[in-house]
Order: sequence, then C-alpha cells, then structure tokens
Amino acid sequence: MDITKAGVARKLQLEELECLRMEAYENDRIYKENTKAFHDHHIRRKDFQEGDEVLLYNLRLRFMPGKLRSRWEGPFKVKEVKLYGVVELFDPQSEAAFKVNGHRVKKYYGYKSPREVEVLLLEDAPQGEEA
Repeated sequence: MDITKAGVARKLQLEELECLRMEAYENDRIYKENTKAFHDHHIRRKDFQEGDEVLLYNLRLRFMPGKLRSRWEGPFKVKEVKLYGVVELFDPQSEAAFKVNGHRVKKYYGYKSPREVEVLLLEDAPQGEEA
C-alpha cells in the first residue's frame, strides 16, 4: 500500500465531504426561505385606524373560574396607532387610555341581534288528499 495514494484518496474524501456539507447548507437555506415565504403569505395584516372599535385579549384569565368565559374584553376605541405595532386604546367607560401590543387586539364589528323567526303551527297545516 502506497502512502501517497492513501493520502490523495483521503484528500478526495475530505473534499467530497466538504461539497456535501455545503450542498446541505444550501438546501437548508432554500428550505427556510420557502417556509418563511409560505408563513408570511398567510399572515393577516391588522390595520387599525383611529376611532375603530376593538377587543382586547385578556392574558390573565386562566386563573379565574369559568373556563367557558370569553377572554376578549371590550369594546375599546383606538386612540392612536404607534410604531412597531403599539396601539393606544381608550376605554369609554373609565375614560382611561393605555398602550398594548397590536397582537392582543382584534377588530370589533358590533353585536348583531338575532333575526325574528316566523313560527308555523302544524295543527293548521293543509291535509293531503284522502282517497
């Protein structure tokens, strides 16, 4: 066995290993770019305007009794939209203003009362022909 041939073969193996490693890094980068593009495509933008009515998510409700109780409080009015997703809210009942992260807020579309339901009694329904 020739030592020079073994050295050349080992060098080739190391170069091939380095090529495989670089190819794996490139594939990983492409995968991450595609995953990020897919994720960003499905994000809904929350654009709030001054005067909009919104609901605020209550993070601390988990310790309160009543698991079916809603975690959304409000409605509040948007007083100002600041940089980096900060929303300043105004509570009309207590007349207090406070700042929250925009992720904790969603638009409030108001309460819609149920429509009137017409009731038909089956006693007065027309009978089919009897032969």
